[in-house]
Amino acid sequence: FKAHAPRIIGFTIPTEFMVAIIGPGGKVIQELQKDTETTIILEEKDSKIASVSIAGNNKEGIEAALAKIIGITTLPEVGETYKGKIKTILDFGAFVEILPGKEGLLHISEIDHKRVANVKDELEEGQIVDVKLLEIDKRSGKFKLSRKALTRWFTDKYLEENPNTYEKISSILEKNNMENFLKVYELFV
Repeated sequence: FKAHAPRIIGFTIPTEFMVAIIGPGGKVIQELQKDTETTIILEEKDSKIASVSIAGNNKEGIEAALAKIIGITTLPEVGETYKGKIKTILDFGAFVEILPGKEGLLHISEIDHKRVANVKDELEEGQIVDVKLLEIDKRSGKFKLSRKALTRWFTDKYLEENPNTYEKISSILEKNNMENFLKVYELFV
């Protein structure tokens, strides 16, 4: 296919996501069509399935619209890693958009293994960060995120400054008991 040849793609989604794609007063779908220079048609087939058609004159616009709709209709999964954009920074953490329209809290205690005194020292609005979805609150549906869960307790810099770390760990763990494990843990906390 030629990049600027008119084309149309179609797929189905659960009907429950139609409202999210349309948005309040049609705002979401209108912005999406404007930004991607496409025409998006939603049609409810039955109570469970809706069809989506995206038409446009350029491949990039259609792919961008498709990606946005997939983001809107995708449910985040606990344990998965997402590239998210910092939307808001507060004293107790930051709100990160992990999928279009889906934000979670990255609590200050989940930013790094070391103590973080000020969130703004570590993060800034608009920054893209990798986060892991730890939990979805059963009552509220809120997302609990962690950046700390994706990093090691110790850094390469720590290992450079303390070259005998591996030897210490090996000698402590040779006896293979909980007391020795706690000694190793104390090295990194």
